[in-house]
Amino acid sequence: MIWIFGYGSLVWRPDFEYVECHRADLEGWARRFWQASTDHRGVPAKPGIVVTLVPDPNAVTVGVAYALDPDVATPILEALDYRERGGYSREILPVRLADGRTVEALGYRGTADNPNYLGPAPLSEIAAQIRNAVGPSGPNPEYVLRLHEALLTMGVSDPHVAGIAELLRSQS
Repeated sequence: MIWIFGYGSLVWRPDFEYVECHRADLEGWARRFWQASTDHRGVPAKPGIVVTLVPDPNAVTVGVAYALDPDVATPILEALDYRERGGYSREILPVRLADGRTVEALGYRGTADNPNYLGPAPLSEIAAQIRNAVGPSGPNPEYVLRLHEALLTMGVSDPHVAGIAELLRSQS
């Protein structure tokens, strides 16, 4: 089996065929809106902001792990490479599935050395940039709100995502 770990839009919009899907925990990493999006939720002149993973020994990022059928994995991985091209690189991440298994999953992460990496900023600044960004995949606020709703549906509290979602809702 080939596993994919989703912690952003892959949580609510995988857009590929899979044979298993499980809630998954990634220890030692935090989900942060620190990655500019100039190809999906923004454009080069007005970038949006999407999530990446940053090391944090005290954090657990909850997402979704998808198992791919190895016989059809190649075109799915090619499509994911294209989808995540805006500064993300593939990494193998050990995720713990809800059933207790630990699997090695492929995840995409925008590292600090890519040109779209923004790094930390006050939530109010992040929300202000998101509020006004639109790209080929739609309005940037939709990305935040759909991720927040998907996490809530899973019973997950992510203060960083929730804080930005609340700012977007209160100032719209």
